[in-house]
Amino acid sequence: MNTLYALVGIITMLLQILIWIIVIQAILSWLVAFNVINVHNQFVRTVLHALERITEPLLRPIRRFMPDLGGIDFSPMVLILLLIAVQRLLPAVLFDTGAL
Repeated sequence: MNTLYALVGIITMLLQILIWIIVIQAILSWLVAFNVINVHNQFVRTVLHALERITEPLLRPIRRFMPDLGGIDFSPMVLILLLIAVQRLLPAVLFDTGAL
């Protein structure tokens, strides 16, 4: 049972890290769109590319179902809400605590 608690803790921590990666990627994309940071900088380009490689496979299916909202991408917010739901439901389902 202790290993199950540890596994749920690790999964919850990884989901939290993924949420932060999505937030950072969204903020950096806004900074690029408003020309605040320069994408010609090799470090910035490398960080953006790495973050996109992590988040794009998760965001692509959501973008297929989201309606076109005129250039505003709500898919990161939808993904974050889904990840938070998984974070909260996983321990409740596995341990049947009844508390969300």
